[in-house]
Amino acid sequence: MSGYKSVNYFKGVEHLKAVIRKAQKKDIQAIQHVAKESWHDTYKELIPEAIQDQFLEQAYSDEMMAKRIDHSLFLVAENDSDVIGYAAAFQKENEADLSAIYLLPDAKGNGVGTQLLEGVLEALDSVKELYVEVEKGNTSGETFYEAKGFAVVDEYEDDLFGHVLQTKKMVLVI
Repeated sequence: MSGYKSVNYFKGVEHLKAVIRKAQKKDIQAIQHVAKESWHDTYKELIPEAIQDQFLEQAYSDEMMAKRIDHSLFLVAENDSDVIGYAAAFQKENEADLSAIYLLPDAKGNGVGTQLLEGVLEALDSVKELYVEVEKGNTSGETFYEAKGFAVVDEYEDDLFGHVLQTKKMVLVI
Protein backbone atom coordinates (compact mmCIF):
# COMPACT_ATOMS: atom_id res chain seq x y z
CA MET A 1 0.00 0.00 0.00
CA SER A 2 1.51 3.31 -1.02
CA GLY A 3 -0.23 5.40 1.66
CA TYR A 4 -3.48 7.21 2.16
CA LYS A 5 -4.75 9.96 -0.11
CA SER A 6 -4.50 13.47 1.29
CA VAL A 7 -7.47 15.75 1.87
CA ASN A 8 -8.85 17.19 -1.37
CA TYR A 9 -6.84 14.72 -3.49
CA PHE A 10 -9.93 13.87 -5.56
CA LYS A 11 -11.54 17.33 -5.67
CA GLY A 12 -12.23 18.48 -9.18
CA VAL A 13 -12.08 14.96 -10.61
CA GLU A 14 -15.34 14.42 -12.48
CA HIS A 15 -15.16 10.61 -12.64
CA LEU A 16 -12.50 8.29 -11.35
CA LYS A 17 -11.93 5.00 -13.09
CA ALA A 18 -11.28 2.84 -10.09
CA VAL A 19 -10.15 -0.76 -10.27
CA ILE A 20 -12.85 -2.90 -8.65
CA ARG A 21 -11.61 -6.24 -7.34
CA LYS A 22 -12.28 -8.85 -4.67
CA ALA A 23 -10.84 -7.84 -1.31
CA GLN A 24 -7.89 -9.77 0.07
CA LYS A 25 -6.64 -10.09 3.62
CA LYS A 26 -3.76 -7.74 2.76
CA ASP A 27 -6.43 -5.01 2.29
CA ILE A 28 -7.76 -5.17 5.86
CA GLN A 29 -5.82 -2.19 7.21
CA ALA A 30 -6.82 -0.03 4.23
CA ILE A 31 -10.49 -1.09 4.55
CA GLN A 32 -10.41 -0.22 8.25
CA HIS A 33 -9.02 3.23 7.36
CA VAL A 34 -11.75 3.83 4.77
CA ALA A 35 -14.41 2.62 7.22
CA LYS A 36 -13.28 4.99 9.96
CA GLU A 37 -12.93 8.03 7.68
CA SER A 38 -16.22 7.33 5.93
CA TRP A 39 -18.22 6.62 9.10
CA HIS A 40 -16.91 9.74 10.84
CA ASP A 41 -17.83 11.84 7.80
CA THR A 42 -21.17 10.19 6.97
CA TYR A 43 -22.58 9.87 10.47
CA LYS A 44 -21.11 12.92 12.24
CA GLU A 45 -24.58 14.44 12.70
CA LEU A 46 -26.40 11.13 13.27
CA ILE A 47 -24.29 8.95 15.58
CA PRO A 48 -21.99 10.09 18.40
CA GLU A 49 -18.35 9.44 17.48
CA ALA A 50 -17.77 7.23 20.56
CA ILE A 51 -20.58 4.91 19.39
CA GLN A 52 -19.21 4.93 15.85
CA ASP A 53 -15.80 3.93 17.19
CA GLN A 54 -17.32 1.17 19.32
CA PHE A 55 -19.13 -0.23 16.27
CA LEU A 56 -16.06 0.07 14.04
CA GLU A 57 -13.83 -1.66 16.59
CA GLN A 58 -16.22 -4.61 16.69
CA ALA A 59 -17.41 -4.88 13.08
CA TYR A 60 -14.03 -4.08 11.50
CA SER A 61 -11.67 -5.98 13.80
CA ASP A 62 -8.94 -7.93 12.02
CA GLU A 63 -10.70 -11.21 12.87
CA MET A 64 -14.13 -10.04 11.69
CA MET A 65 -12.68 -8.59 8.49
CA ALA A 66 -10.90 -11.85 7.65
CA LYS A 67 -14.19 -13.74 8.09
CA ARG A 68 -16.12 -11.25 5.96
CA ILE A 69 -13.52 -11.41 3.18
CA ASP A 70 -13.58 -15.23 3.24
CA HIS A 71 -17.34 -15.75 3.53
CA SER A 72 -19.09 -12.91 1.69
CA LEU A 73 -18.79 -10.82 -1.42
CA PHE A 74 -16.34 -8.10 -0.42
CA LEU A 75 -15.02 -5.75 -3.11
CA VAL A 76 -12.55 -2.88 -2.94
CA ALA A 77 -12.11 0.11 -5.22
CA GLU A 78 -8.52 1.10 -5.92
CA ASN A 79 -7.04 4.24 -7.40
CA ASP A 80 -3.27 4.33 -7.94
CA SER A 81 -3.02 1.06 -5.93
CA ASP A 82 -4.70 2.65 -2.88
CA VAL A 83 -8.01 1.38 -1.52
CA ILE A 84 -10.45 4.31 -1.68
CA GLY A 85 -13.70 2.43 -1.08
CA TYR A 86 -15.35 -0.92 -0.58
CA ALA A 87 -18.64 -2.78 -0.88
CA ALA A 88 -19.92 -5.90 0.85
CA ALA A 89 -22.93 -8.12 0.22
CA PHE A 90 -24.39 -11.43 1.35
CA GLN A 91 -26.47 -13.59 -0.99
CA LYS A 92 -29.36 -15.78 0.19
CA GLU A 93 -30.85 -17.68 -2.75
CA ASN A 94 -32.57 -15.08 -5.00
CA GLU A 95 -32.04 -12.19 -2.57
CA ALA A 96 -28.98 -10.34 -1.37
CA ASP A 97 -28.22 -7.80 1.32
CA LEU A 98 -25.85 -4.98 0.46
CA SER A 99 -24.25 -4.44 3.85
CA ALA A 100 -21.91 -1.63 2.83
CA ILE A 101 -20.72 0.79 0.21
CA TYR A 102 -18.29 3.24 1.77
CA LEU A 103 -15.76 5.60 0.21
CA LEU A 104 -13.12 7.95 1.48
CA PRO A 105 -14.94 11.30 1.86
CA ASP A 106 -12.94 12.99 -0.91
CA ALA A 107 -13.70 10.12 -3.33
CA LYS A 108 -17.48 10.62 -3.09
CA GLY A 109 -19.31 12.03 -6.08
CA ASN A 110 -16.77 10.73 -8.59
CA GLY A 111 -18.60 7.59 -9.81
CA VAL A 112 -16.73 5.13 -7.57
CA GLY A 113 -19.83 4.19 -5.55
CA THR A 114 -21.63 3.42 -8.80
CA GLN A 115 -18.69 1.28 -9.96
CA LEU A 116 -18.79 -0.66 -6.68
CA LEU A 117 -22.56 -1.19 -6.93
CA GLU A 118 -22.15 -2.40 -10.53
CA GLY A 119 -19.39 -4.77 -9.35
CA VAL A 120 -21.68 -6.19 -6.67
CA LEU A 121 -24.53 -6.67 -9.15
CA GLU A 122 -22.21 -8.41 -11.64
CA ALA A 123 -20.83 -10.76 -8.95
CA LEU A 124 -24.19 -11.81 -7.51
CA ASP A 125 -25.67 -14.88 -9.14
CA SER A 126 -29.40 -15.11 -9.96
CA VAL A 127 -30.38 -12.36 -7.52
CA LYS A 128 -33.82 -10.86 -8.10
CA GLU A 129 -33.79 -8.36 -5.21
CA LEU A 130 -30.97 -6.43 -3.57
CA TYR A 131 -31.72 -4.95 -0.14
CA VAL A 132 -29.88 -2.18 1.70
CA GLU A 133 -30.43 -0.41 5.01
CA VAL A 134 -29.81 3.34 5.14
CA GLU A 135 -30.02 5.57 8.17
CA LYS A 136 -32.63 8.31 7.82
CA GLY A 137 -30.67 11.55 7.61
CA ASN A 138 -27.78 9.96 5.69
CA THR A 139 -28.72 12.16 2.75
CA SER A 140 -25.81 11.10 0.54
CA GLY A 141 -26.75 7.42 1.01
CA GLU A 142 -30.47 8.01 0.56
CA THR A 143 -29.89 10.08 -2.59
CA PHE A 144 -27.41 7.57 -4.04
CA TYR A 145 -29.69 4.55 -3.62
CA GLU A 146 -32.81 6.39 -4.83
CA ALA A 147 -30.91 7.50 -7.96
CA LYS A 148 -29.94 3.86 -8.61
CA GLY A 149 -33.57 2.72 -8.50
CA PHE A 150 -33.88 1.49 -4.92
CA ALA A 151 -37.27 2.03 -3.27
CA VAL A 152 -38.13 2.23 0.43
CA VAL A 153 -39.99 -0.89 1.61
CA ASP A 154 -39.83 -0.38 5.39
CA GLU A 155 -38.81 2.11 8.08
CA TYR A 156 -38.03 1.18 11.67
CA GLU A 157 -36.00 2.04 14.73
CA ASP A 158 -32.63 0.33 15.13
CA ASP A 159 -30.43 0.27 18.21
CA LEU A 160 -26.68 0.78 17.86
CA PHE A 161 -25.04 0.36 21.27
CA GLY A 162 -27.90 2.22 22.96
CA HIS A 163 -28.21 4.95 20.30
CA VAL A 164 -31.56 4.77 18.49
CA LEU A 165 -31.48 5.25 14.72
CA GLN A 166 -34.28 5.63 12.20
CA THR A 167 -33.49 3.07 9.50
CA LYS A 168 -34.90 2.77 5.98
CA LYS A 169 -34.88 -0.62 4.29
CA MET A 170 -34.68 -0.20 0.52
CA VAL A 171 -34.82 -2.70 -2.33
CA LEU A 172 -33.65 -2.80 -5.93
CA VAL A 173 -35.67 -5.21 -8.04
CA ILE A 174 -33.38 -6.66 -10.68
